[in-house]
Amino acid sequence: MDRGTVGSANRGRLSVGVRTEGRSEVVTPVGELDHHTADLLREPLESAVEAGRARLVVDCSGLDFCDSTGLNVLLGARLKAEAAGGGVHLAGMQPVVARVFEITGAEAVFTVHASLADALSD
Repeated sequence: MDRGTVGSANRGRLSVGVRTEGRSEVVTPVGELDHHTADLLREPLESAVEAGRARLVVDCSGLDFCDSTGLNVLLGARLKAEAAGGGVHLAGMQPVVARVFEITGAEAVFTVHASLADALSD
């Protein structure tokens, strides 16, 4: 199975890009983050922290959907990053994804930026 594109034939797919930019590890999920695809995001976030890259920037601009499992992945990454002296910055959230964070109150525990450029310059 191609772990880079799990989910249904039409929707539910997620790909995750990872790159280092300055002092940040930039993780870019594209598609739908849900219980079927959460491990695709969890693994690079945890690997980054384990490798000493504790300032995580998640570029959410290509994220079309995020359910509670996806939210829990990000919350878990936040705890690990903060324990390592860093944090998780969310950038460019689409309105449908931002709404999940607003409804749950999770927006209050993350540093949220309007764009990736803002997150990287912070």
